[in-house]
Amino acid sequence: MMTQPENHPVLPRDARVAVVAGSGALPRDVVRTLVKGGHRPLVVAIEGEADWLDGENVADFDLWPAPAERLGLFLPRLKRAGVTHLVLAGGVSRRPPILKVRLGWDVFRALPKLLAAYAKGDDGLLRAVIAHIESKGIRVLGAHEIAPELLAPEGVMTRSGPKASDRKDLAAAYEAARMIGALDIGQAAIAVGGRAVALEGIEGTAGLLERMRGMRNHGRLAGKAGGALVKCVKPDQEKRADMPTIGPDTIRAAHAAGLAGVGVEAGRSLILDYATTIGLADEHGLFVIGLDPEAHDER
Repeated sequence: MMTQPENHPVLPRDARVAVVAGSGALPRDVVRTLVKGGHRPLVVAIEGEADWLDGENVADFDLWPAPAERLGLFLPRLKRAGVTHLVLAGGVSRRPPILKVRLGWDVFRALPKLLAAYAKGDDGLLRAVIAHIESKGIRVLGAHEIAPELLAPEGVMTRSGPKASDRKDLAAAYEAARMIGALDIGQAAIAVGGRAVALEGIEGTAGLLERMRGMRNHGRLAGKAGGALVKCVKPDQEKRADMPTIGPDTIRAAHAAGLAGVGVEAGRSLILDYATTIGLADEHGLFVIGLDPEAHDER
């Protein structure tokens, strides 16, 4: 487990923290960490996305269900509720139809800046949204700042490590992932036989692995067993939202796609349900490795 980063913000005991929660295990882990630390978070749960709420003890936090198309109305409510810090966590699989989106007056006034940022890509929009939230006096934190134990450590985490051929795949996939990240396309790539064969697009990592599985089944990689998935941050990415993340589902899909293992950037990626994720990788004979980003940057 990695040590806590030196710049980890220590939340004041009286901090009022809101979590804008989408799908997946990340918002669950953030909320649990806050509760364990003595806070009572305010969870803005995106309707149709926050499936992790099933089975949670909702008495430990304040819950505000929110349709995705009305998130733009919530900032004044958060201010009135005394929120001082906010975390964006979890996925959003559905973008609401533009005609159904409702904006508060403060967001409407910022719309020209947000549209200009959106023209620069998803990361530009995230930066603009975070800047807008912080302009209202609410500090935005990354999930990794609340729960630094989720950050991927450096080195091999599984019983088996990558072979020499796997190292070539890791290097090729890492390079390809960095290249598409620079174009704000995605965070992941797959390499087989020392060359990149599949890049993440709008479908996300799950779609990338499903596509890779189909390529295997159709014989497009005849005689090419193994391969590696690598996820890394986009260059200059806003790390307080949308950090590269893997979990048990990633391992299951990587195994189904015939891969030998998974690489993530150490200290720049999140591993959800660590014990389960690594246990599944060991069960399927896959390796999971935390790659040193500084070693790659020096090349």
